[in-house]
Amino acid sequence: MSHLPVLAVLVPLVTGALVLLAGRRGLALQRLLSWLGLAALLLVGGLLVLAADQGPVLVYLLGDWPARLGIALMADRLGALMVMTTALLAVPCLLYAGSGWDRRALHFHALFQLQLAGLNGAFLTGDLFNLFVFFEVLLIASYGLLLSGGRGPRMRAGLHYVVFNITASTLFLIALGLLYGLLGTLNMAEMALRVASAEPGDLPLIRAASGILLVVFCAKAALLPLYLWLPETYARAPAAVAAMFTIMTKVGIYAVLRVYALVFGEGAGPLAGWAWDWLLWTGAASLALATLGALAAASLRAMAAYLVVASAATLFIAFALAQPATVAAGLYYLPHSTFATAALFLLIDLIRRRRGLAQDRLHRPAPLSQRALLGALFMVAAVLVSGLPPLSGFIGKFLLMAAVPEGAATGWLWGLLLVTGLMVIVALARAGSQVFWRAEPDAGPAIAAPPHRLQQVAIGVLLAYGVAMTVAADPLMRYARAAAEQVLDPAAYIDQVRATAPGLRAPSP
Repeated sequence: MSHLPVLAVLVPLVTGALVLLAGRRGLALQRLLSWLGLAALLLVGGLLVLAADQGPVLVYLLGDWPARLGIALMADRLGALMVMTTALLAVPCLLYAGSGWDRRALHFHALFQLQLAGLNGAFLTGDLFNLFVFFEVLLIASYGLLLSGGRGPRMRAGLHYVVFNITASTLFLIALGLLYGLLGTLNMAEMALRVASAEPGDLPLIRAASGILLVVFCAKAALLPLYLWLPETYARAPAAVAAMFTIMTKVGIYAVLRVYALVFGEGAGPLAGWAWDWLLWTGAASLALATLGALAAASLRAMAAYLVVASAATLFIAFALAQPATVAAGLYYLPHSTFATAALFLLIDLIRRRRGLAQDRLHRPAPLSQRALLGALFMVAAVLVSGLPPLSGFIGKFLLMAAVPEGAATGWLWGLLLVTGLMVIVALARAGSQVFWRAEPDAGPAIAAPPHRLQQVAIGVLLAYGVAMTVAADPLMRYARAAAEQVLDPAAYIDQVRATAPGLRAPSP
């Protein structure tokens, strides 16, 4: 039994504990431990991707209990991709925070590692209860990261975020209780078999309970009408935290894809694929409203937050079509959109600090130091986010449009993706024009010190990810296609989980 799945959770968890113990010995030691933990996590993530790409699902039985009784971690291509995306995103976020912001946030490095542990656990767990547990772990860490050193508007936005997520967690528990009462298990592989053989009289209740679960996941993923919390929260978060939060909406999207492809997949009988039609329409409406929000945003940070919602909505459209080619396009687009919007948040922070009292407000022209450098970085980030050729955003959207199955939805989906893509370009062009074209570099002395080199490197790393995804599009798409086929054909996944027996323990049947 490979230990890689549990290492993806244990490495950041142990690192976070060590950082806490080293809290009194100075920030330098905390940074060193944090980087060592992240380096180990990158190694584990890389090995996990290589192992998962061989085909079989890696099953890790925690405590050597059978999967139906104990805690099981499963790593298929999708789970490994999400873990690797998280680890890669963490590198520039830690670089940016390490440039000095981490001095202002108490226990930043411990909370950062705890959030990595929660994210990886959510991507690898094989049952719904532990998905809830890992959701709570990553949310508690995010509360601390968001509120550290904050006051005024950030505190208000943070409290809204906490209240919203506690409400969603309560609904999550209610849904879990109903599903456990109806099916007698929360292991997703076992649930898939029991949903398929459920009594007809139980089907409406199972559908209702899974509907509550869908609401929770959509709230985490900021889908219409549950996305209103996100723009204010992300816009008020510190830059490194907002950049790390770009993976948070992807957790909800991942949970929808995992649960509704595995438990309510083709073999689920009358409940097979019941959620996809709803998700397609709400995803389309979210995409339209999010791009309107980006177009009407009064600040750069609000615009970036609406672009996060737009990227999540695009993924919902790709996954709701439930075809291997559309899901594969979505899995390619997912890391791209995560890195691109994270780069935008970090870059906006640099711009904001160099515009004086105007900060990132779009209706106030202001002098801007280092306009050429920041303008060039903004242009590359805008090309990535908007999906203009030749970078990875264009490849992801082109693959998605090419994969839309022929039918009544083809025309309006193409129209929606093209029109919203144009609106995103207009929003970014408007922002660039306001900030860079109308800036007056000679209007006054330099407003702020030059950006720290680590901050520039962090943004460069995120933009380089987009370039690398463009160059390596072919092998990445091969992996994404294999992952999509594996997700949409859960029989092998279920068989693999059920066939994995404990090594030493022999419980009663």
